[in-house]
Amino acid sequence: MIVVIQCAAKKKPDAGHLRRRDGQKMLFVADPDMAPASTAHAYARPDDISDAGISWRAALLEYNDNPRNNPLGLLPAWQLYQNPTYELLANHCGLKRLYILSAGWGLIAADFLTPPYDITFSPSADKYKRRRKKDCYDDLRMLPADTAEPVVFFGGKDYVGLFCTLTGCVKEPKHLFYNSANAPDAPGCTLRRFHTSTRTNWHYECAKAFIDGAISI
Repeated sequence: MIVVIQCAAKKKPDAGHLRRRDGQKMLFVADPDMAPASTAHAYARPDDISDAGISWRAALLEYNDNPRNNPLGLLPAWQLYQNPTYELLANHCGLKRLYILSAGWGLIAADFLTPPYDITFSPSADKYKRRRKKDCYDDLRMLPADTAEPVVFFGGKDYVGLFCTLTGCVKEPKHLFYNSANAPDAPGCTLRRFHTSTRTNWHYECAKAFIDGAISI
């Protein structure tokens, strides 16, 4: 079984960054022009052109293709986020069957070396962090379309659209939990309501129930 979980806002403070040639750390956001001034890092969108003449996304792919000894200290996606649920899922289903749905990078493998970013679909986030439906992103799609295993997704309603888009070519059954009174619009997915009084980040509770065997597909 393939497990996909949405990304999280809080990243580990010791996570390594992509850098410009002058050594300046990069932080990836949805709208660099609206971001607060900072001397700690420079801002860019993932698909902006870097000072190496290629997009930062392409630079990240090149880094992953040949990380050598990982001199920038980038963390694999499953270790980037502070919430312990990512590690629990990695231990439960294995890195080869775990993917992260990232608002900045797309559908990425759990072991994909990933720099910090502040991009989200949450409508309550600061404007410079907020990715809107009209924004253009060259999202990665690392889950093979010919996967032979069913897929289960843990994430909030704001991430359902991206999940459906990036798994649209997957022919195996896709299962999606939700906790709102009304089911989300998720073409091609089997929906199942997860009952909980938790409203913020309820999908972590759902994922843990899945790990514990309290719920299944």
